[in-house]
Amino acid sequence: MKRIETYSEFYRFYLTEHKNKTCRSLHFIGTLLVFILIFLAVFMGRSDLWYYVPIMGYGFAWVGHYYFEKNRPATFKYPFWSLISDFRMFFDLLMGRISLDGTKDLV
Repeated sequence: MKRIETYSEFYRFYLTEHKNKTCRSLHFIGTLLVFILIFLAVFMGRSDLWYYVPIMGYGFAWVGHYYFEKNRPATFKYPFWSLISDFRMFFDLLMGRISLDGTKDLV
């Protein structure tokens, strides 16, 4: 497979790697927990919670890929774009721009 050159092209690829409803749900939950942990760490002064941010974010996502999507996370080839895309997919799901089952991916 040739290397992806633009972020727009990458995000379309990213969504195809996240077609399974359970995988997308796990990504959404993991990202939500990341936001909660960051909020608590910053506003409650709980610096010990920073340790759990990558565990929650990547843990839920990688379980989704391994058990449900049956593919390798794009994080290993495109770490920065994957991180950005995880947050973008979270907000796209939240705003209804894409669906959990991948049938409404209009981006």
